[in-house]
Amino acid sequence: MDNTKFNYLYRDAGNYKKWGSVVFANPDGLTLDSIRWALQSAFLQDGLFIAEQIRLRDVFFFAEGNTTSDDHCFHEFDGVEATLEVPHDKHSRTIGQFIVECQREAKRGWMAFDCHDRAAQRILF
Repeated sequence: MDNTKFNYLYRDAGNYKKWGSVVFANPDGLTLDSIRWALQSAFLQDGLFIAEQIRLRDVFFFAEGNTTSDDHCFHEFDGVEATLEVPHDKHSRTIGQFIVECQREAKRGWMAFDCHDRAAQRILF
């Protein structure tokens, strides 16, 4: 049975991109179209979401407080694909569980934050 790779990215205002991905097990055999539709329905327009809110690794460019005026807090959904890669979600979620989590967080509301403040806090702690 194929697993599902979730691809996402951080795109700053200068259109520089940094990619991330997570492979989830798909024991329910969900189709890529149904997964894509469910995720797109949960995310903001243009596929935007807050990565940490759905327990994904941030792939920001800035580190140790090095933010620029091009930085913001959103990540972007790029797509899903079938893969034979081994699942490696650090929370051991299936793609179905991940979808449920995305839908739950969408109902709560995507909690935007000031990445400049967040980066500065990381230096202090």
